[in-house]
Amino acid sequence: MAQHVDQGRRALSLCAVSPDSGCTFVACNLAVALSQIGIKTLLIDGDLRNPGLEGFIRPSAPVTGLQQCLTTEDASLSEFIQQDVLPDLSIMYSGGVPANPQELLAGDGFKDLMDHCLRDFQMTIIDTPPAMSCADARRVSSVVGYSVVVARQHQSRITDIGTLISQLQQDGAKVIGTVLREV
Repeated sequence: MAQHVDQGRRALSLCAVSPDSGCTFVACNLAVALSQIGIKTLLIDGDLRNPGLEGFIRPSAPVTGLQQCLTTEDASLSEFIQQDVLPDLSIMYSGGVPANPQELLAGDGFKDLMDHCLRDFQMTIIDTPPAMSCADARRVSSVVGYSVVVARQHQSRITDIGTLISQLQQDGAKVIGTVLREV
């Protein structure tokens, strides 16, 4: 991860094949770890189908987030980000489950959002929904450009992981590593 940051890469999507892989857990821990070493980090809950970030880092009050950011015209990015949840860690929650998550992520708004994040933060980490259930993770990864695949021991199938990596690469994302969770 240090090499990734040192080489000027400023965003990373975390992808998993299935919902039980622990992708959100890994995304949260990675974001917290980066912020603890002084990297200004933004963690985005990009799972607009089954958001899970609030289960790990609860906001103090109901918040708007990615959904509202992608559907609001001419709004400031800061309106949808919870600044300095921890020192050097900001969070954009999902903002709920929209009726059209694929359309929101496929629109120009998501690419514009990522352009702002790359400018305003040293590292942006996006948690994505499971790739077996929808193509959202592939879309996010193609915009971000870099991905880490999360797998779980005794639950993730090697062939499924290989297929996901191939699909991400076909979509133009570079897979920079994998994480194997034991628990």
